[in-house]
Amino acid sequence: MRTVLALDLKDDPALIAEYERHHQRIWPEIADHLRRQGVTGMEIYRLGTRMMMVMETDDSVFDAAAMAAASESDPKVRAWEELMWRFQAPTPWTPAGQKWVPMTRIFDLGAQED
Repeated sequence: MRTVLALDLKDDPALIAEYERHHQRIWPEIADHLRRQGVTGMEIYRLGTRMMMVMETDDSVFDAAAMAAASESDPKVRAWEELMWRFQAPTPWTPAGQKWVPMTRIFDLGAQED
């Protein structure tokens, strides 16, 4: 399954540059954690301070609630998330206590009839 999520960055060019440097090579434990949870692909795009994550998952393995629980119980994942929150900011539409929020697909070329 493909999920698209949004999150903002703090509007500070130095912080944005540092955030991007962290993503040139994420901690191996974080990549391993994502793969164990059934994440088969992940890309993050940025325009200004807005970010969009495209996450591909194996539905036979992936469970968002289980991933959240596994993330919370893993000290390395918690440390990564704490570090990332130095750079991140919720979008204006993000519910309190959340970070990445799902975007709503409004168009699909594949669904268009010729």
